[in-house]
Amino acid sequence: MPPDIESSITPGAIEDERGYLLRYALLQLRNPAQAEDAVQETLLAALEGRERFSGRSSLRTWLTGILKHKIIDHHRRSGRERPLVSADDDRAEADIVDALFADDGHWREFPADWGSPATALENSRFWKAFELCLQRLPERTARVFTMREVMEMSTDDICQELDITTTNCWVMLHRARLTLRECLQLTWFDGQPS
Repeated sequence: MPPDIESSITPGAIEDERGYLLRYALLQLRNPAQAEDAVQETLLAALEGRERFSGRSSLRTWLTGILKHKIIDHHRRSGRERPLVSADDDRAEADIVDALFADDGHWREFPADWGSPATALENSRFWKAFELCLQRLPERTARVFTMREVMEMSTDDICQELDITTTNCWVMLHRARLTLRECLQLTWFDGQPS
């Protein structure tokens, strides 16, 4: 490892990323204690393996990659202890989706123009609104969404991990996207200047 890269990954530089990593882990795990554990494991792994950091990415990107693996490991462990899925959760989720569409399958109210998505993604307030909306999803639906869209896992891996069918996975992803769209419309885009 070149000396300039080695000096950039000091324990202090790694610790400086804790806040970002904790927010990321909270978004994925939805449990402060579990998120803190995952971040601690990530920081420890980074300190122990910092000689493997090649400098081809930023320190934050490297740490986030480690954290993603820790979160996937957590999901694997917790997948063995499956809580019962409430029929009320499924029904409430279906009701939200049904309310968006007319009987003929068309939108009741066509989605508003959200402007430039890239601009919204750069805004930290957008991410706070997104996190709130994601927390409102039923836990299993949020897990499927984050595994697919944030952790970039394949549908097959998600289905195997959660012991669900491909059809069920796609239905949950569809519901999550629609529910998030509706929530973001109300909490973020309606209140922003166009």
